[in-house]
Amino acid sequence: MVKILVDSTQDLTPELLKKLDVEVVPLYVNFGDESFKDGIDITTKKLYEEVEKRKMLPKTAAVTVGDFIEVFTKYVNEGYEVVFTGISKEMSSTYSNAVVAAKEVNPEKIFIADSKNLSTGIGLLVLKACKDRDNGLSAKQIKENIEKNASKVLSQFAIERMDYLYKGGRCSSIALIAGTILKIKPIIQVRGGKMSVQQKPIGKIERALDRMLDQIIKDKDRLDLDHILVTHAEAQESRDYLLPKLKEHFPGVDIIVTEAGCVISSHCGKGTIGILYMVK
Repeated sequence: MVKILVDSTQDLTPELLKKLDVEVVPLYVNFGDESFKDGIDITTKKLYEEVEKRKMLPKTAAVTVGDFIEVFTKYVNEGYEVVFTGISKEMSSTYSNAVVAAKEVNPEKIFIADSKNLSTGIGLLVLKACKDRDNGLSAKQIKENIEKNASKVLSQFAIERMDYLYKGGRCSSIALIAGTILKIKPIIQVRGGKMSVQQKPIGKIERALDRMLDQIIKDKDRLDLDHILVTHAEAQESRDYLLPKLKEHFPGVDIIVTEAGCVISSHCGKGTIGILYMVK
């Protein structure tokens, strides 16, 4: 038996995770001395309310070694082999904490895979991993396939407002001022486990959305047609703009819409939206 575990940055819906029989191990969102478990003690909507009320961004923290030991021990004792994947090891110490805990509990039964991704980029790998599990692959094989598939995930996010990037130390005050005046809507991509700015379209958010649509259409011939993910942080208007166009260009493809969890939302800000998919 194989149990698949993920962290809370994978941003799949609770309903889908329940259907897939995947358990979430949450990261932490901290406002000063107050600590909340992502997706359990705090939602994205509540997060933004707290930011407005407190006039400060939270700090996010990795899943602890102790949390991993607890959940790993539970499933190993129940007779499972365990596969865990979560946010890229380049972005969080969650991965390294999982490795430490696996060695402590039972390294022959627990396999830790680096997704080299975030948000539903991880989610796409989880969907593939669940197919592997259902097809009878071992935990070791599932882990190897996750890491093999990681480079096939293409993730891009349009950022509607730059103040969260500035408050989080990800852009300078000069970049913030220039970006605000010019109405820059940066497009962030994830490649090799790291985030970088791909484009800086100027004007309305729709211009950035069109750029992301252009990219996935360019990738059409090499697209893995199992799923396309659209993930957003309180960006309903952008979601409603993208969905009909994606359905028009990719009829019959399973397009899954999810809302970004607290960790992703706290770094990128309200209005952020991404298109995530895999190539062959």
